[in-house]
Amino acid sequence: MSAILGIDTSNYTTSVALIDSESGKLIASRKQLLPVKEGERGIRQSDAVFHHTAALPQLLGQLYKEFDGETLAVCVSEKPSEQQGSYMPCFLAGVNAATAIAGAAHIPLFQTSHQIGHVTACLYGAEKTEYTQKPFLCFHISGGTTDALAVTPDTENIMSIERVAKSLDLKAGQAVDRIGVKMGLSFPAGAALDALAQKSTQHYRQKAAFKGSDCSLSGLENKALKMLEEGQPQEDVARFCFDYLANTFSEMSARLLEQYPDFPLFFAGGVMSNSIIKETLTKRFGAFFCPPEFAADNAVGIAYYGYLQWNNLKKQSLQYPN
Repeated sequence: MSAILGIDTSNYTTSVALIDSESGKLIASRKQLLPVKEGERGIRQSDAVFHHTAALPQLLGQLYKEFDGETLAVCVSEKPSEQQGSYMPCFLAGVNAATAIAGAAHIPLFQTSHQIGHVTACLYGAEKTEYTQKPFLCFHISGGTTDALAVTPDTENIMSIERVAKSLDLKAGQAVDRIGVKMGLSFPAGAALDALAQKSTQHYRQKAAFKGSDCSLSGLENKALKMLEEGQPQEDVARFCFDYLANTFSEMSARLLEQYPDFPLFFAGGVMSNSIIKETLTKRFGAFFCPPEFAADNAVGIAYYGYLQWNNLKKQSLQYPN
């Protein structure tokens, strides 16, 4: 058996994965959350680089205990997104490790963005990988990103991504974590806040303000904190948070589908693991969602992107032999 290795060092998770080079199926994956101090809402980049550098050898060791075949290529996330100027130091840890592995083994090294990793993980997890050759809309909703992306096939780079809508201020995951931490929940707070929201019997209709297809989410945090100050039950505040996001993404989707009427909708990123948001968008649009195990930060999408690039490389070799 032979495999493609994927490495991702995002702001909060170190992750590695192996994809079978023939079938495109996941062989194994490992990941580890970076430690965030109690009550904190994030981590400094210098600390993130340190923790990634320390975690990668251990995770790679665990990964290769399950695999004794040949590694044909390495793929790594080098930046957060496809936007011009996109950069975060934490990705250097993964790039350095991947470059060393590829150089020592004399195998190809592919680089991509963390965002493309989320898009490909969504297609893989939803079992819709045929859309690597079809156009679609994909929302990438996480702690650092609230983007709507128009994705089209690209001969050289597998897919071309254009950001067609975004949050103008606060990101969805930021809002969830800030509200959760204010309640005394541990960071990241998404899963615990979701569990609280399930206990509520309330349903809220409010959504964000819009400028075109772009939304503004600062009102979500302000309203939720006011509800807490007024002594409203935490489960109702949690429900308000996710209803607000669900209603906002529903409106964003409707506006974008006026421009891209034939594009199916996909939702990727950790925030999209939320059951309330998923139910709202599935009922209205029949949208496709990444399963929770692939929605949060992971290297599976990076490895799968490497698998696609590896197959491109093989096709080129057959077309233009030395």
